[in-house]
Amino acid sequence: MGVVNVTPDSFSGDGVLWRDAAVTEAYGMLDAGAAIVDVGGESTRPGSEAVPLEEELRRVVPVLEHLQGEPLSIDTSKAGVARRAIELGVELVNDVTALHGDPELVGAVAEAGVYVCLMHMQGEPRTMQADPRYDDVVSEVKAFLEERLAFAVSQGVCEELVCLDPGIGFGKTPEHNLELVRRLGELVAIGRPILIGFSRKSTLGKLLGDPDARVGTTAASVGMAVAAYERGATILRAHDVREHVEALRAAAAVLA
Repeated sequence: MGVVNVTPDSFSGDGVLWRDAAVTEAYGMLDAGAAIVDVGGESTRPGSEAVPLEEELRRVVPVLEHLQGEPLSIDTSKAGVARRAIELGVELVNDVTALHGDPELVGAVAEAGVYVCLMHMQGEPRTMQADPRYDDVVSEVKAFLEERLAFAVSQGVCEELVCLDPGIGFGKTPEHNLELVRRLGELVAIGRPILIGFSRKSTLGKLLGDPDARVGTTAASVGMAVAAYERGATILRAHDVREHVEALRAAAAVLA
């Protein structure tokens, strides 16, 4: 899954607000081997503030219009954005609030019959990294994802259309993030595809010796993606698509 942030404040520094730049970036990711491109108009980096519906639509709609017919997902927690994106052909709604943020979103997803990704987050983007605590991060994330999956199905979402995301970096310390990958098999056991988004996360920079890191390197991102793939991850969300695709193809050849 390639990442196109149509925002001015992406944590990874790759946000673009110009339609043509975002469209070019998306096509480049597809050419590099991305199976789907995730378009988002609201940053969810630590400390970020919410974006009004109208502004999020203003950012993403022109991009989605120019990419109609391509495999796309929309990174949003707003039903209004999701509905418009679905009208423009988006196949998956990627919701970092796991259907908590907008009570109308689950109905929009169920009615349209599109895929949905439910992510775990402790707190909200503005405060999530203040002091995240868990007794057992993997068990607690697993219980949350199981509950949200059950909720989505109870509201008419087809279970076969749901994927789950443990939310790397969303209300978690570096050690929490690493533990989630170490024990990823426990989440895979839920029975739904698992999405991992470790690309460029600050944990990677800290792992390499910089305690004040805000982002991680491409090499570290690829290494973590391969580790997650080997433990059962189905979808790898990445900024540097070509490098990830090549590394995952090599890993797949060994595991075949």
